Amino acid sequence: MAVPPYDTRVPAVLVRLDRNPFHHGTLGAARSLGRAGIPVHAVVESRDSPVARSRYVRSVRARPASAASTELAALLLRIAGEITDTPSAPVLAVPLDDVSALALARRRTELAGRILLPDRTEDQLLRVADKARLAEVCAELGLPHPRTELPADADEAAAMAWSLGLPVVAKWSRPWLLPAGSGLRSTTILRSPAEVRELYRRTPQAGSPLLLQELLPPGRDLDWFFHGYADSAGRCAAGATGRKERSWPDGAGLTAVGRWTPNPEVDRLARGLLEALGHRGVCDLDFRLDRDTGAYHLLDFNPRPGAQFRLFADRRGLDVVRALHLDLTGRPVPPLAPAYGRRFVVENYAALSLLASPRRRYAPEPGAARGPAERAWFAADDPAPALAMGRAWLAHLLRRALAAVRRRLAARRPRHPAALPRPAGRPSSTQLTQR
Repeated sequence: MAVPPYDTRVPAVLVRLDRNPFHHGTLGAARSLGRAGIPVHAVVESRDSPVARSRYVRSVRARPASAASTELAALLLRIAGEITDTPSAPVLAVPLDDVSALALARRRTELAGRILLPDRTEDQLLRVADKARLAEVCAELGLPHPRTELPADADEAAAMAWSLGLPVVAKWSRPWLLPAGSGLRSTTILRSPAEVRELYRRTPQAGSPLLLQELLPPGRDLDWFFHGYADSAGRCAAGATGRKERSWPDGAGLTAVGRWTPNPEVDRLARGLLEALGHRGVCDLDFRLDRDTGAYHLLDFNPRPGAQFRLFADRRGLDVVRALHLDLTGRPVPPLAPAYGRRFVVENYAALSLLASPRRRYAPEPGAARGPAERAWFAADDPAPALAMGRAWLAHLLRRALAAVRRRLAARRPRHPAALPRPAGRPSSTQLTQR
């Protein structure tokens, strides 16, 4: 099969504003475009990020001090001037997290002519990236979606959780606003009204409303995802479905091991949604099958490449990030040549998943396609990022272990005598002095 003709004169800048050094999707994008001969540059959390060690990344800039779209736009224009020979030469920007996608959509008009971006507005992206608005969109379109409630106070949150049925899924409407170091997670499973009240009280710190969703029971073969690219004409030029074999955290987290598996119903739902929304660009959708009804419920819609998008690299190496480059540089996007059975393994999260649930292994059906596996971090032609990730991951685990030990020691440490409760009826020393 012929490889699509990429315009290697147009460099790409990968943009990620979150502080996660273990975002393997950024590395996947660098390798995908770099192996096609496209010059790759990156804006990430630090120049020491594991992705900076990739042979396919020509330069790395640290993310702006704030996530303000004006700062990001100015940085991109400055980078474009440094990596191209003429003031009018185009540069492709590839957002790899929600906050980057929203910031670039907000500044698309002023960046047009120099920075290549899909034709979409910030409000269009918020309709799907904001979890509360996504629930409204699904209701409008009749798309299956878990029952969702938006409480107004802590007591109402507890009552709604009880009505939905505990345990319940709690999500922050705009998770990209969560402050670093807060300990708040974008999605949490809560098991009691007390936990619901406690989390709701942290709403001012989170920066967006807390919503509660019915928990669809997890299980083997229930979690699916769709990655696609809608081109400039609105056509879903590339799209494929995959199944989660392992996730982290187990049953409610990111894909640790996935397999390219055809699912006509998920494919139909995803493509229909993209058409109804008039979506442009890359997307990553998560679905879960409700065994009781047989319906696939949309759980999340990410308007950017999912971290595991490289699972859907076809037999010619075409994936959604390469499709983005082809389309925005005026080249046709050929249909994917499916590689069913292909697997994608995220080494660090797969190891955690295996330790947490060693017996939950996926057994393919007899005669099912078995394909090659791509690892998120290690690649024979680009080994340095895996080594850098391993060092950073070990340091991360050690920090967490030390923090856990400190918490245990603090819990066992006897309190100061002044803080201990006095037996009833016995006056304090202060009271004795004052008598």
